[in-house]
Amino acid sequence: MNKEGLRRDFILLNVGYAYHNADWNWKNVDSPFTRIHYVKNGTAKIIREDGVFELKKDHLYMTPSFTRHAYESDGILELYYIHIYENPGKNLSIFDLLDFPVEIKSDPLDIQLIERLIKINPGRELKYYDPYLYDNSANIEQNMILQKQSPIAFEMETQAIIKQIISRFLAQAVHKNEHIEERILMSLRHIHKNIDSMIDINHLADMCFLTKDHFIRLFKKEMNCTPGKYINQKKIEYAQLRLLVDNVHIKDVAYGLGFENISYFNRLFIKLTGESPGKYKKRMQA
Repeated sequence: MNKEGLRRDFILLNVGYAYHNADWNWKNVDSPFTRIHYVKNGTAKIIREDGVFELKKDHLYMTPSFTRHAYESDGILELYYIHIYENPGKNLSIFDLLDFPVEIKSDPLDIQLIERLIKINPGRELKYYDPYLYDNSANIEQNMILQKQSPIAFEMETQAIIKQIISRFLAQAVHKNEHIEERILMSLRHIHKNIDSMIDINHLADMCFLTKDHFIRLFKKEMNCTPGKYINQKKIEYAQLRLLVDNVHIKDVAYGLGFENISYFNRLFIKLTGESPGKYKKRMQA
């Protein structure tokens, strides 16, 4: 693995302990931050497109940003939660570079690290457990400010703890570069670095010294989707971040991502997120 390409700093948004009694049931959760759960007691389910995962005691679970999922619980569930934000800018996200396991057996040290994380970051507990109430720009922005205001010693310790916990998953992660054809990897980097521009598939094919049809077939084989679908998905994810973090008009976000037709941008946003950009922005600012 290229270690330099994987180095990341994360912003801690929330950390805390939660006790649920058949009330951890939410659908269509899709957030711009990553969730890590440590199950202290009880059981529940995390439902994702790639499977249903039964939560088990003394296990850690990771749900990357922009992963649509649901929770189901019909009994007692005690868990710790950590919400972290990664802002890769125009670089590939660490989750674009690596396939992380969803579930791992925890280390005895993990619970101590999480409790220490809670202690040095007071006030980061969720006030509400409904994702639609805490997953908004005001709440996320407030937690980002708290992180910046944290004493430098605690900020460094927070980074160290987060990275140590992520390292548990990293130990079992698979580097996507080892499986992705080099020409497709080059096109992925180009897409991310030019996400705010119109991206021509003909140009991507030329970069790879392939015909357009051959490039599309190879891309679909490596990425399980067409280049057009991948580009649209990443543009909408970037749009979600812009609407979340920056106070910008929807049309400016669309134009800034190379969309010339606002109606098409709106339709695509609805198709990929399940709601209009206006509704999303309103919910994020609630």
